[in-house]
Amino acid sequence: MKVLLDSVVLIDHFNGLRAATSYLQEVQGEACISVITRAEVLCGFDAAAAELALRLLDRFPLLPIERQTADLAATLRRNHGWRLPDAFQAALAQLHNLKLATRNLRDFPPERFEFVVVPYKVTVRRGAFE
Repeated sequence: MKVLLDSVVLIDHFNGLRAATSYLQEVQGEACISVITRAEVLCGFDAAAAELALRLLDRFPLLPIERQTADLAATLRRNHGWRLPDAFQAALAQLHNLKLATRNLRDFPPERFEFVVVPYKVTVRRGAFE
């Protein structure tokens, strides 16, 4: 595995953002998700629609949160002020030597954090996403 997908990438895909779908196709076989991403994505679906999300989520290897991850996430949260889910994502990426694919530039500016990759950008023009 090379990339840990942040939930925003999968949410963008489910919202019909072509750039996200293209990126998921590009990293197929090289990407994984965390239990954090799985839970965050599933929160956006009602019970009837969750099956669609599960079919996609089940294609990705799932990284659990263990003691070492929890300890590093606590340190990262303390040092950077990140929300705990973001600290867990960063800890998992670092411990598994993965790039974190995210659009969360506020918390993870790639010029500051080597483990971050921004797979695409979203611009808003006339109310439409491109």
